[in-house]
Amino acid sequence: MTELKLISKIKKNDDIAFKLIFQKFYKPLLTYTKTFTYDEDKAKDIVQEAFIILWNKRKDLLENSSLKNYLFTLAYRLYIDQYRKDKFRNKVLDELKTSALKTRVHDDEKEGQKRLKKLLKLVQDLPPRCKEILLLSKRDGLKYKEIAQKLDISQKTVESQIRIAFQKIRDGYKNEGYFFVSFYVGKFLKKFQNKR
Repeated sequence: MTELKLISKIKKNDDIAFKLIFQKFYKPLLTYTKTFTYDEDKAKDIVQEAFIILWNKRKDLLENSSLKNYLFTLAYRLYIDQYRKDKFRNKVLDELKTSALKTRVHDDEKEGQKRLKKLLKLVQDLPPRCKEILLLSKRDGLKYKEIAQKLDISQKTVESQIRIAFQKIRDGYKNEGYFFVSFYVGKFLKKFQNKR
């Protein structure tokens, strides 16, 4: 059946003519659409949309028009529309991600400052000897043996005082859901200026 007859028949709501058009143009149209989408699923969606539009606008078709040109042009325009929408959507998503990241970084900085302030307060509130031993260990990086020699106390006393200090620090954060291990305490205390 010629294209002219197929156009004439679908203008009169002939389902069989439409099926013949679909069978004739589906594969070539899909192959063509894949050349710019590089994605079979997207290409299938575009081709399906092109045939839906063809059916919905069948009454407006000119008797002497080319179905092939109509469908291929339509598929290309649908692709361009989709590309623009995707580009806009990606731009909006990128902006949202950037904004969320900036907010997160700002919140993390504020949270870090809050934790540091809290830690320094907890360290200041430690008993004097306990605080001194903790700072020598975590701020100054001395080993327990070196601290014991420096302060003329036993290594067991140093270990005991460090345990007490960490217990008090953990207790201080318990109700706020923070988890501090000795590594983080050491990291923060390196910034701490002890006023002795």
